[in-house]
Amino acid sequence: MKHGSRSSRQPLSGSTTLKAIETTYNPRHHRFAVILACWTFLLIVAGALVTSNDAGLSVPDWPTSFGSWYKIPKLVGGVKFEHTHRMIAQVAGLLTIILAIWTWKVDKRRWMRILGLVAVGTVVVQGVLGGLTVLFYLPPAVSSAHAAVAQTFFCIAVVMAMFTGRQWIEEHPCVEFDGRKPTLFTLTLLSILVLYVQLLLGAMFRHHGMSWWPHVLNAVVVSFVLAWTAIRALSIYSHIEAVRRPAILMLSLLITQLGLGFLAFQTRVEWGKDAVQPELPMVVSTVVHVAVGALLLATTVVLAIQVWRHVPVAFEERVPQAQRDASVA
Repeated sequence: MKHGSRSSRQPLSGSTTLKAIETTYNPRHHRFAVILACWTFLLIVAGALVTSNDAGLSVPDWPTSFGSWYKIPKLVGGVKFEHTHRMIAQVAGLLTIILAIWTWKVDKRRWMRILGLVAVGTVVVQGVLGGLTVLFYLPPAVSSAHAAVAQTFFCIAVVMAMFTGRQWIEEHPCVEFDGRKPTLFTLTLLSILVLYVQLLLGAMFRHHGMSWWPHVLNAVVVSFVLAWTAIRALSIYSHIEAVRRPAILMLSLLITQLGLGFLAFQTRVEWGKDAVQPELPMVVSTVVHVAVGALLLATTVVLAIQVWRHVPVAFEERVPQAQRDASVA
């Protein structure tokens, strides 16, 4: 059998995966992680509403709101978007701290405990970046970083929900080594990279730090790489459910996102370029575009993790040629 098409299946070892060992499925812990992921998605939508309605400075101070830590201001105009966004963010921070503590107490996987701490650190960074966008009057670089970290935090919340799920903890997957070049895992990492570039370019455009054309051009790259990844996954590893399902979802979200991107471009750049303030079609198309983009990024991260678990790089690919020659001798 040729090396490029070599495929073997064998029981999974602890050295080749994030296999859940020394822990048991805790349904309440898992449900809480799912709640955090859903709440974080709501936070991303709320943030997109703030940006799309040009409401970023509707509440001019931070960390207080109009000088108060607890008093809810009159929710009119852009204040209703900005202050609601802040309240949702505060709840997200609290939920993250609770989940991290809970994970440390009930989950025996050391890497999972560390991931909980990373989630806390990420949400703190996200809050600080959000404050800096207000204090420095919406600098495009800081605002774009705020958007990028928000989606990173959403991905962390999603994978924590996956790692605490029954299927991840209790399944005993078999490995099917991937000897192709580039490997499917490489393609998934490349997909995440181009999506992050697209995220930053889109954020810079929305925050008036860059023209629209780099975002549109990179969309072509994103479409090619993600389609390549999904087709490879579905054409060769469709029999692995953990790979097939996120691959199908990723491809579906990609197609949806392309349509939403075209709609957002038409409403904001073409039809709404002379609008005095954002109109409803502009707001809706942009918010949905951002939301689906977050789902697409998280799905791609999930696919990468499942590929790493079920379809790792063939061992021969990871051993230097000199070592292989020495072993043969």
